[in-house]
Amino acid sequence: MSSVSNVVVKGSSPQSPGGSERSIAARLTEGGTPASIAAASLDGSGRSAGSSVSSAMASVGGGALATAPPPAEPAAPNRAKAILSANAMLKTAWRNIGIPLTAIAIFLVVWSRLSAGIETSLGKIPGPMAVVAQTHALWIDHLAEREKRVAFYERQKQRNADRLKADPTTEITERKYTGKPTYIDQIFTSLKTVFAGFLLATLFAVPVGILCGLSKTVNRALNPFIQLFKPVSPLAWLPIVTLLVSALYKSDNPMFEKSFVNSAITVTLCSLWPTVINTALGVGSIDRDLMNVARVLNLGVFTRLFKLVLPASLPLIFTGLRLSLGVGWMVLIASEMLAQNPGLGKFIWDEFQNGSSNSLARIMVAVFTIGFVGFLLDRVMYGLQSLFTFGAQR
Repeated sequence: MSSVSNVVVKGSSPQSPGGSERSIAARLTEGGTPASIAAASLDGSGRSAGSSVSSAMASVGGGALATAPPPAEPAAPNRAKAILSANAMLKTAWRNIGIPLTAIAIFLVVWSRLSAGIETSLGKIPGPMAVVAQTHALWIDHLAEREKRVAFYERQKQRNADRLKADPTTEITERKYTGKPTYIDQIFTSLKTVFAGFLLATLFAVPVGILCGLSKTVNRALNPFIQLFKPVSPLAWLPIVTLLVSALYKSDNPMFEKSFVNSAITVTLCSLWPTVINTALGVGSIDRDLMNVARVLNLGVFTRLFKLVLPASLPLIFTGLRLSLGVGWMVLIASEMLAQNPGLGKFIWDEFQNGSSNSLARIMVAVFTIGFVGFLLDRVMYGLQSLFTFGAQR
């Protein structure tokens, strides 16, 4: 390369453009930088040698310097991003799953250790394994009772068929199975009772809350009664409700048993207040400009109610409904104990009165069932709230 560059330099003239380019090419091949060569080289016409440098670079590199692709990005940053993403996923899983499971495990260990050292009149406090065993026993009792029920109706059906065969004119009577309700039956009875009371509370509380939110006069008139009756315990309501139902609910063939009606009305009286308060707050917090626009447009009462008031206040209404359902489920247990309405409350009271060695474990089963069902009811209401309302939390 040095001999070729010497030939090019000697054969070039400073005044000829071609010679300048060949001289620059020679300097490039000898290791010079384009910037230093451009600063030091001028052609014969006095113009900068930048164009000559560019031509020389193209001639030396065969155009490779101008058209060379950018270097490939190293794989290390991609690998680092993948590691950071995996770490973030692990942290999220630990927060959402790992921490709750760890807390539950600690609770079970502490429970099993402490329960072994506490002695009561019914025996020791049952540990987790005893509660699990009684849960299984209650399920087996439910299956056995179901088999008895099926056998009873099969025998009745066969007996009626034999009677009709002997005398086609005989009168057939269908008898109901009168076996004791199982634990699963009492769970569904409690659910039916709480939903009946919650439905009555909703039908009363939502319209009253809307009236309180729309009219300050109605709000001032009803607020003393709301504040007066809101803290009353279900144990205080139940005797009054029982007397009223006994006096007013009389029928030879009633649709519902009186114990069911007593419990449902007690749930209604205790659970309607959160819905009334939150509905009034939601309606009262609607932007006044929207209400003024509705007046300017001369919207009807029902149009204003269903197109403006209810959609704007639904989030707080559902908050009140969730609170009311939780209060109703909590109140139900006490009302079932006193009203002796078949349900979880009566089950707990019967086991307490029974006083067997398994009673405490079965009461613990009922306690966990009440908590789990309450959690599911709250999740159901939250799902309905997400379907019918719009917001950042949806």
